[in-house]
Amino acid sequence: MEVKTVAIVGAGTIGASWAAWFRARGFAVVVTDPSAEAEGFVRDYVASAWPVLQSLGAVRPGATPEGIRFEPELRAALDGADFVQENAPEREEMKIRIFAEMDALLREEVIIASSSSGLLMSRLQSRCTHPERCVIGHPFNPPHLIPLVEVVGGDRTAPAALDRAMAFYRSIGKHPIRLNKEVPGHVANRLQAALWREAIHLVAEGVASVADVDAAVTQGPGLRWAVFGPHMTFHLGGGRGGMEHFLAHLLGPFEGFWADLGQPAMTPALQRRIVEGVEEQAEGRPVAELAESRDRRLTAILQALAAAR
Repeated sequence: MEVKTVAIVGAGTIGASWAAWFRARGFAVVVTDPSAEAEGFVRDYVASAWPVLQSLGAVRPGATPEGIRFEPELRAALDGADFVQENAPEREEMKIRIFAEMDALLREEVIIASSSSGLLMSRLQSRCTHPERCVIGHPFNPPHLIPLVEVVGGDRTAPAALDRAMAFYRSIGKHPIRLNKEVPGHVANRLQAALWREAIHLVAEGVASVADVDAAVTQGPGLRWAVFGPHMTFHLGGGRGGMEHFLAHLLGPFEGFWADLGQPAMTPALQRRIVEGVEEQAEGRPVAELAESRDRRLTAILQALAAAR
């Protein structure tokens, strides 16, 4: 079915960013959230994101940031919705309840997608009458800039619903990937978790400071990862022989690295060390200022990648 109206359930940072993207792509957007501050937060967020979206060429003709409707009641917000993006707090019982409520209110063909960063859809859809239309549609923060959306169903999700979700996200300018099976944390967060675990281990062992561990990513492999992922990066690392040559010559050293990777215990002392290291690296800049700097740089990277195609 054609999607004309998107309902955003939950208006925190992720919900507000989704609202900006869906509105920029020309959809009618209705937002619901129990917080009294939600409407003001979303409107301010969308207004701030709009110039960035315009600079990226993401705003379709006729779309304006003002075209967002707020409804305090879930029933009113879902009335007439063609697609739902849920962004409630990452608490399983809460999401199970919300999914059951949404399922009871929506037409049965409407897909309900959750932005959950790690929960399993098989659990979230467990009390739904129409679980076949429930999917994970996990974006990366901020959704209005990062193209990735991870799509995965639960044990009762229909393959056709996954096909439709993939097609929908692709049609609005996202880069969806389809997971063949459920795992906690999906794909990208598991990769992040693995890297962060070793980053913490290196700090805990005194190998390098928090700032230098971060720099080892941003000034090195992180630049390559904006272009190619780990497999393709190492394929190029193998020279003319590609991945086959890389495995023949460097698999042994990498297996040695794997065996030596750490399992840090996040003691209160280590947590304090990480916090102090991040605060030192931030140099007193508030989170909002750091986020603005991040988004500015992300925009520049996206523009550069688009120009280099």
